Amino acid sequence: MGSTPTTGYVERLTVPWWLWLPGLGGAALLAAEIWLGSSGVRAWLPFVVLLPLAAAGLWWLGRIRVRVADDELLVDDARLPVRFVADAIPLDAEGRREVLGVGADPLAFVVQRPWIGGAVQVVLDDPADPTPYWVVSSRHPDDLAKALLAARSQLAGRAARS
Repeated sequence: MGSTPTTGYVERLTVPWWLWLPGLGGAALLAAEIWLGSSGVRAWLPFVVLLPLAAAGLWWLGRIRVRVADDELLVDDARLPVRFVADAIPLDAEGRREVLGVGADPLAFVVQRPWIGGAVQVVLDDPADPTPYWVVSSRHPDDLAKALLAARSQLAGRAARS
Protein backbone atom coordinates (compact mmCIF):
# COMPACT_ATOMS: atom_id res chain seq x y z
CA MET A 1 0.00 0.00 0.00
CA GLY A 2 1.71 3.23 -1.21
CA SER A 3 1.30 6.61 0.32
CA THR A 4 -0.14 9.45 -1.69
CA PRO A 5 2.18 12.35 -2.47
CA THR A 6 1.56 15.40 -0.34
CA THR A 7 2.41 18.97 -1.16
CA GLY A 8 2.89 21.39 1.68
CA TYR A 9 4.13 24.45 -0.22
CA VAL A 10 4.63 25.53 -3.83
CA GLU A 11 6.07 28.80 -5.14
CA ARG A 12 7.55 29.95 -8.42
CA LEU A 13 10.21 32.66 -8.23
CA THR A 14 8.92 34.60 -11.24
CA VAL A 15 10.31 37.89 -12.47
CA PRO A 16 7.86 40.68 -11.53
CA TRP A 17 6.06 42.52 -14.32
CA TRP A 18 7.91 45.77 -13.63
CA LEU A 19 11.26 44.13 -14.49
CA TRP A 20 9.89 43.00 -17.84
CA LEU A 21 9.49 46.65 -18.90
CA PRO A 22 13.19 47.61 -18.69
CA GLY A 23 14.24 44.19 -20.02
CA LEU A 24 12.13 44.41 -23.14
CA GLY A 25 12.77 48.17 -23.40
CA GLY A 26 16.52 47.58 -23.37
CA ALA A 27 16.19 44.93 -26.07
CA ALA A 28 14.05 47.30 -28.18
CA LEU A 29 16.61 50.10 -27.72
CA LEU A 30 19.45 47.81 -28.78
CA ALA A 31 17.44 46.65 -31.80
CA ALA A 32 16.75 50.29 -32.74
CA GLU A 33 20.48 51.08 -32.48
CA ILE A 34 21.29 48.21 -34.81
CA TRP A 35 18.55 49.33 -37.21
CA LEU A 36 19.41 53.07 -37.27
CA GLY A 37 17.12 53.79 -40.22
CA SER A 38 18.49 51.08 -42.48
CA SER A 39 16.32 49.25 -44.94
CA GLY A 40 16.04 45.61 -45.84
CA VAL A 41 16.81 42.83 -43.39
CA ARG A 42 18.60 45.19 -41.01
CA ALA A 43 15.32 47.05 -40.49
CA TRP A 44 13.34 44.16 -38.99
CA LEU A 45 15.79 41.37 -38.06
CA PRO A 46 17.11 42.98 -34.82
CA PHE A 47 13.56 43.34 -33.49
CA VAL A 48 12.58 39.80 -34.49
CA VAL A 49 15.65 38.35 -32.79
CA LEU A 50 16.30 40.55 -29.74
CA LEU A 51 12.77 41.00 -28.36
CA PRO A 52 11.95 37.26 -28.19
CA LEU A 53 15.47 36.61 -26.87
CA ALA A 54 14.93 39.13 -24.06
CA ALA A 55 11.51 37.64 -23.27
CA ALA A 56 13.00 34.13 -23.17
CA GLY A 57 15.78 35.33 -20.87
CA LEU A 58 13.34 36.96 -18.47
CA TRP A 59 11.16 33.85 -18.46
CA TRP A 60 14.26 31.69 -17.82
CA LEU A 61 15.23 33.86 -14.82
CA GLY A 62 11.80 33.23 -13.31
CA ARG A 63 11.63 29.49 -13.91
CA ILE A 64 12.75 28.35 -10.42
CA ARG A 65 10.12 26.49 -8.38
CA VAL A 66 10.32 25.97 -4.64
CA ARG A 67 8.25 23.08 -3.23
CA VAL A 68 7.87 21.13 -0.05
CA ALA A 69 6.45 17.80 -1.13
CA ASP A 70 6.85 14.11 -0.31
CA ASP A 71 9.18 14.76 2.64
CA GLU A 72 11.55 16.85 0.50
CA LEU A 73 12.41 20.46 -0.17
CA LEU A 74 12.74 20.84 -3.92
CA VAL A 75 14.39 23.97 -5.30
CA ASP A 76 14.62 23.77 -9.09
CA ASP A 77 16.37 20.40 -9.54
CA ALA A 78 18.00 20.30 -6.07
CA ARG A 79 16.43 18.01 -3.46
CA LEU A 80 16.79 18.07 0.29
CA PRO A 81 15.09 15.37 2.39
CA VAL A 82 13.41 17.04 5.37
CA ARG A 83 14.98 14.50 7.74
CA PHE A 84 18.20 16.57 7.40
CA VAL A 85 16.49 19.88 8.29
CA ALA A 86 17.56 21.05 11.75
CA ASP A 87 15.75 24.40 11.53
CA ALA A 88 14.07 26.71 9.03
CA ILE A 89 14.47 30.42 9.71
CA PRO A 90 12.37 32.94 7.77
CA LEU A 91 14.40 36.00 6.76
CA ASP A 92 13.29 39.46 5.76
CA ALA A 93 15.37 41.57 3.34
CA GLU A 94 17.76 42.69 6.08
CA GLY A 95 18.20 39.16 7.45
CA ARG A 96 18.84 37.81 3.95
CA ARG A 97 21.47 40.51 3.37
CA GLU A 98 23.16 39.58 6.64
CA VAL A 99 23.16 35.81 5.94
CA LEU A 100 24.49 36.32 2.39
CA GLY A 101 26.93 39.08 3.35
CA VAL A 102 30.57 39.09 4.34
CA GLY A 103 30.20 36.35 6.94
CA ALA A 104 28.41 33.91 4.61
CA ASP A 105 29.70 30.36 4.54
CA PRO A 106 31.16 29.58 1.10
CA LEU A 107 29.82 26.02 1.30
CA ALA A 108 26.21 27.17 1.68
CA PHE A 109 23.71 26.29 -1.05
CA VAL A 110 22.10 29.53 -2.25
CA VAL A 111 19.23 30.13 -4.64
CA GLN A 112 18.76 33.87 -4.43
CA ARG A 113 16.69 36.16 -6.60
CA PRO A 114 17.47 39.86 -6.03
CA TRP A 115 13.92 40.97 -6.85
CA ILE A 116 12.52 38.89 -3.98
CA GLY A 117 13.01 40.46 -0.57
CA GLY A 118 12.49 37.46 1.72
CA ALA A 119 14.26 34.15 2.06
CA VAL A 120 14.47 31.09 4.27
CA GLN A 121 17.66 29.81 5.84
CA VAL A 122 17.45 26.03 6.17
CA VAL A 123 19.98 24.81 8.73
CA LEU A 124 21.13 21.26 8.00
CA ASP A 125 21.97 18.35 10.27
CA ASP A 126 23.72 15.89 7.96
CA PRO A 127 27.18 14.74 9.04
CA ALA A 128 27.88 13.36 5.54
CA ASP A 129 27.26 16.73 3.83
CA PRO A 130 29.65 19.69 4.23
CA THR A 131 26.85 22.13 3.33
CA PRO A 132 25.93 23.96 6.58
CA TYR A 133 22.71 25.54 5.33
CA TRP A 134 20.57 26.45 2.35
CA VAL A 135 19.34 29.97 1.65
CA VAL A 136 16.32 30.04 -0.66
CA SER A 137 14.50 33.18 -1.82
CA SER A 138 10.79 33.24 -1.07
CA ARG A 139 8.01 35.78 -1.29
CA HIS A 140 6.38 34.01 1.69
CA PRO A 141 9.28 32.95 3.94
CA ASP A 142 7.08 32.33 6.99
CA ASP A 143 4.86 29.92 5.05
CA LEU A 144 7.84 28.08 3.55
CA ALA A 145 9.53 27.72 6.95
CA LYS A 146 6.29 26.45 8.53
CA ALA A 147 5.78 23.94 5.71
CA LEU A 148 9.34 22.64 6.10
CA LEU A 149 9.04 22.24 9.86
CA ALA A 150 5.60 20.64 9.52
CA ALA A 151 6.94 18.13 6.97
CA ARG A 152 9.84 17.33 9.30
CA SER A 153 7.43 16.84 12.23
CA GLN A 154 5.16 14.59 10.15
CA LEU A 155 8.15 12.48 9.12
CA ALA A 156 9.32 12.19 12.74
CA GLY A 157 5.78 11.24 13.81
CA ARG A 158 5.56 8.49 11.16
CA ALA A 159 8.99 7.19 12.16
CA ALA A 160 7.98 7.07 15.83
CA ARG A 161 4.78 5.13 15.04
CA SER A 162 6.54 2.49 12.97
